[in-house]
Amino acid sequence: MTEIKHKTGFIILITLVATIGGFLFGFDSGVINGTVEGLRTAFNSDSVGTGFNVASMLLGCAVGAFAAGRLADRFGRRNALLVAAICFTVSAWGSGIANSSIEFILYRVLGGLAVGASSVLAPAYISEVAPAKHRGMLSSIQQIAIISGLFFSFLSNYLIAGHAGSSLSMFAWGYEAWRWMFWIELFPAVTFFFALLFIPESPRYLVASGQKNRALKVLHQLMGYSSQAKYDDILATLASDHHRPRFRDILGRFGFRPIVWVGVGLAVFQQLVGINVVFYYGSVLWQSAGFSENNALLINVISGAVSIAACFVATFMVDRSGRKPLLLTGSIGMAIALGTMAFVFATSAVSEGGALRLVGRNGPIALVAANLYVFFFNISWGPVMWIMLGEMFPNQIRGSALAVSGFAQWVANFGITMTFPIILAGIGLGGAYAFYAACSVVSIFFVIKFVKETKGIELEEMQG
Repeated sequence: MTEIKHKTGFIILITLVATIGGFLFGFDSGVINGTVEGLRTAFNSDSVGTGFNVASMLLGCAVGAFAAGRLADRFGRRNALLVAAICFTVSAWGSGIANSSIEFILYRVLGGLAVGASSVLAPAYISEVAPAKHRGMLSSIQQIAIISGLFFSFLSNYLIAGHAGSSLSMFAWGYEAWRWMFWIELFPAVTFFFALLFIPESPRYLVASGQKNRALKVLHQLMGYSSQAKYDDILATLASDHHRPRFRDILGRFGFRPIVWVGVGLAVFQQLVGINVVFYYGSVLWQSAGFSENNALLINVISGAVSIAACFVATFMVDRSGRKPLLLTGSIGMAIALGTMAFVFATSAVSEGGALRLVGRNGPIALVAANLYVFFFNISWGPVMWIMLGEMFPNQIRGSALAVSGFAQWVANFGITMTFPIILAGIGLGGAYAFYAACSVVSIFFVIKFVKETKGIELEEMQG
């Protein structure tokens, strides 16, 4: 019994280290939220240019997610995460010192490489070290970390802008507040790098790469004296000729194996429901709806707190109710909340300057619906999509399948983020949220038809 507790504690510890990558994922994604006005003014950009400044990181994310899965199969999960930690650090510093859109975009793309890499590697690493009965709970910590990163980016943006007067005002040492919003990320980025030096490599990677002695050592750290039996189980799931995982292992009749297409569908639908419009453009959205910059930033903080609370609910439920019921609950809840927001925004009055005016009950209804939407996302598609991508693929194809699914997720993310300012100027908030609501409805049928439950199933038993 003592040994089991020791192993459980060790697994939780290395899981927490891996999820620092999720925290940085969230912080790097959310910090842009409070800097949009600063970027627009500093670089004198129009709506399309501003949209590209915001969305530029996502190009790096797509490349990072795709490359990370392959690099992780070649060099290991931990080594790939170490490279991501370095990229986070350089990007945080460079984004703050940038003096032109081109310079800023280059640093943000570098940060995007790190975000994309950590988005697929952290769930994969956690799923490969966690026992099946607790895998969902431990993997969901990744989403708590992502939302915590978002929350702290919103909070630091709010506090820095509040102290300076606005994101455009000087904050300290002669630098504008929006630059300091990026530099805050240096602290967790450096911590992540050094913490990674003290965790072991994924045992399933070590088995797949033929490093038997190291694999047995890590399995013993995680499981104790049953390590040889687990090593044999993992080895039996790899290719019969024992070749190392390769990209063509995922190819099938319709381009990819069916299980890979399901992973792509999960990844894309997570973005089509519009969640990152809230994360990246929250302050712009609420200012468009008539709130001041300060109040809009405060709403972001409240939404972040709701998100964290929802993630804890998901952590408690995912190994009890299963993945598929949570996805269905989230899709239904998001469809209702988004439909409500679309109706409110579409029917609200417009000022002479063209801005929405949420008068009477419309303001409180929109706020409640927005936070319900965030809640339903974060008890379902937020954590469960990443949990499933980390665990649903067979050992032989996990790295490559994650690469393709992660790439699809970030391409969809880029498309939604890049088009939002254009949609906002065209059909308005009502039309945008009606589209996201429709995608939530379609996701219900996708889950019912194609998604298989993975609760409690060992990674060595995954089919596909």
